[in-house]
Amino acid sequence: MASIFQRMFKVGQSHAHSAMDKFEDPIKMTEQGIRDLKKDLQGTMKSLAEVKGVAIRLKKEAEDNKRLAADYERKAMMLLQKMQSGGIDAAQAERLATEALSRKEDCSQKAVSLMQNWEQQDRMASQLQANVSKLRSTVSSYENELVTLRARAKTAAATRKINEQVARVDSSGTISMLEKMKAKVEEDESLAQSYGEIASAETSVDDEINAALGGNQLSAPSDQLLALKAKMGLLEQK
Repeated sequence: MASIFQRMFKVGQSHAHSAMDKFEDPIKMTEQGIRDLKKDLQGTMKSLAEVKGVAIRLKKEAEDNKRLAADYERKAMMLLQKMQSGGIDAAQAERLATEALSRKEDCSQKAVSLMQNWEQQDRMASQLQANVSKLRSTVSSYENELVTLRARAKTAAATRKINEQVARVDSSGTISMLEKMKAKVEEDESLAQSYGEIASAETSVDDEINAALGGNQLSAPSDQLLALKAKMGLLEQK
């Protein structure tokens, strides 16, 4: 039986060692993976902020150029209106109006180009934002997994320690000691019972004698015996 227990302890011990071997690497790998992902997350967030900053600037410049284009067109119209009212020479008014319209065209084209660049940057920002969200979710998932792995590792370590302690117990020696204790207890119980029976037997003889005497003792044992014989008709007739 002892050999069976020893084999069981060895199996449990080997399982504990195997469990620890399987847990150590995943924990370290998960910790390193989380650190790497957090670095990637920081880098991606920095890139996202930069791309968004560029997109914001492009959109603002595009809107500014749209306003400039509208303003140049308004000024060209004002020059022509002033020319009609005679407030400015016709040739000068047309020259300045033409120049204003030319600048209006430049601003309009620039606004279109800036809006195209803004749309491209905005798409990149959306893609980076999706990557940031995915990385955050992955980091959170790995951190939860790490908590679980650490808990399982502690359980495996505790099981391993218990199995090692149990495996060091001398099962055969313990059983032998228990058997000796059992035999000693049974011997003591037998002796106690024997002494009890002896004491009971002695007490019974005294009780019989006292009962026969009826509780009264004669002056001498010989007189008591004669009286007993007379009572029983055992005295010889002379």
